[in-house]
Amino acid sequence: MTPRAAAGQDPERGGRPDRRRPRPGTPATRRPVPRGGAPSGHQVPPGLEHAAGYAWRLLLVGAAVYAVLSLLGRLVLPVVAVFVALVITAVLRPAADLVNRWMPRGPAVAVTVLGALLLLAGVLALIGENVAGEWKQLGDEFHGGIDRIEQWLKGPPFHIEPATVSDLQTKIGSFLSEHRSTLVSRAVDEASRVVEIVTGAALSLFCSIFFIHSGEGMWRWAKHQLPHGARETWDHAGRAAWRTFAGYTRGIMIVAASNAALVGIALALLGVPLALPLTVLEFFATLVPLIGSPVAMAIAAVVALAAKGPVTALIVLALIVVIGQIEGHLLHPLVMSWAVRLHPVAVALSVIAGGILAGVIGAVVAVPVVSVVWAVVCELRLRREEARTPAAP
Repeated sequence: MTPRAAAGQDPERGGRPDRRRPRPGTPATRRPVPRGGAPSGHQVPPGLEHAAGYAWRLLLVGAAVYAVLSLLGRLVLPVVAVFVALVITAVLRPAADLVNRWMPRGPAVAVTVLGALLLLAGVLALIGENVAGEWKQLGDEFHGGIDRIEQWLKGPPFHIEPATVSDLQTKIGSFLSEHRSTLVSRAVDEASRVVEIVTGAALSLFCSIFFIHSGEGMWRWAKHQLPHGARETWDHAGRAAWRTFAGYTRGIMIVAASNAALVGIALALLGVPLALPLTVLEFFATLVPLIGSPVAMAIAAVVALAAKGPVTALIVLALIVVIGQIEGHLLHPLVMSWAVRLHPVAVALSVIAGGILAGVIGAVVAVPVVSVVWAVVCELRLRREEARTPAAP
């Protein structure tokens, strides 16, 4: 054996070390080191590793969402005012754009907003006149309706004892007498919120005027405050959010107006008193999807029961089913499908969750918020897919 061969060098390879032979002082084979340098006996299973990664990310996202909701909960008045301003903008901006064809932007916005305010004032004045004109007749009908309800409860199929009905009336009267101070204090507390409502309405009107007049310029300014690389992404996300929100707002207004028209015609034909106020109540109640319209119709059924008797009340209750079918199978597919692509189960869960978290306000804003978030997610996903797809030669 030559000295080179003894030293682990191969003379046929020009004196270079033969890597096929083990080096002195090293084992002949090496065990593979697990990924991450951990011994094989302590390696974390891949499923657990992925679950832990998603878990801490979800915890961080949940903490961020909780912080944002807590902040918004402390700023209810400005947040609601801005939301209402966006609703007003979505409804009135097409009209302002139409008027802008014949006059400058500023006067066009002023004419549109003033026209909307005059229309709202006219509706409220008509409701007040209607209620004032029917008040005395309504009182007489309600007294007679209560007597009819008592007779109806005493007869079949209920057969309630007259003493039970009298006892119930006595308990209601005593409850009102004992809790009169509490009811008055609550009424005063509710009256104190009128100032907040007026302030919020003024702030909403103020913001909506600027949104209608120069909303596009305000968005461009906000976009240019972002880093250059993020501007295009935020621009696509913001425009998708506004398209969805505006489409949902205009669609729900059309659905609410259609429901209110059907209810108003039906109540007028049945001779139910306060048909106009109940029609307006149906319009605003429809803004809460799924549950708003049935609640308004239930109130109309109570009025019909007291004023016209159980047969008319049952007809009004049947209208809940008929209008619900028309809304669910005709109006929503035709009007809302192009703006909001949410499953009815998602809509129901959103409304319930919003009502639990923030009451009536949460129930109203839940569906548009979820729709906007979903639209932004879909838009960003589409942009990523387009960026990954190679361009055609």
